[in-house]
Amino acid sequence: FFFTVSWLGRTLLGRGLRTMAKTPKTVLDKIIAAIRAQKSAKGSSRQAIGKYLKSEFDSDNAAALKKALKKGVSDGKLIQEGQSFKVAGDKEYEAPKEEQVEIVDVKTGEGPGPAEKGDTVVVSYKGQLEDGSVFDKAKTFDFVLGCGDVIKGWDIGISGMRVGGKRQLVVPPKLGYGKKGAGPEIPPNATLYFTVKLKDIQ
Repeated sequence: FFFTVSWLGRTLLGRGLRTMAKTPKTVLDKIIAAIRAQKSAKGSSRQAIGKYLKSEFDSDNAAALKKALKKGVSDGKLIQEGQSFKVAGDKEYEAPKEEQVEIVDVKTGEGPGPAEKGDTVVVSYKGQLEDGSVFDKAKTFDFVLGCGDVIKGWDIGISGMRVGGKRQLVVPPKLGYGKKGAGPEIPPNATLYFTVKLKDIQ
């Protein structure tokens, strides 16, 4: 009986120690745990990390979070991309299909580029629905890339193009006009098909 209890005690103690060892201690460890738990292809924003820390670790110190994020980036443990953070060395998470834009480079541009967030780009384009009907087209249209001037599918699909390049984009509803659609031309939950040519980067 003594042997059984002792063995059981050691087993439970061992499990307890292993559980304790896995519990993140520092704010940076908790941040890394949050990013890995969220598994976002785009990385995790400071707000999303903060919410996770509050719910999972009862930690709600904005100053400590900001300091730990900065230290994590400077020490090479975190990678910052815009307002999002990823864990250095971790595998890239694939975005769900409804958040992916299918991109086909019909012609690779040889001019200035690649187009990046914040650039003013000038394009010509044609937009079609699944049945082939054209809902919009323009010979010249300019906007600031990555700043919400256009649908998300365009911000994603035109990024990386060079002047003279031509792409075909298949934009899922979530990255287009979603459940509401847009006027009579674009019905709800429509997949959009674009042919886009990059004319200039300003």
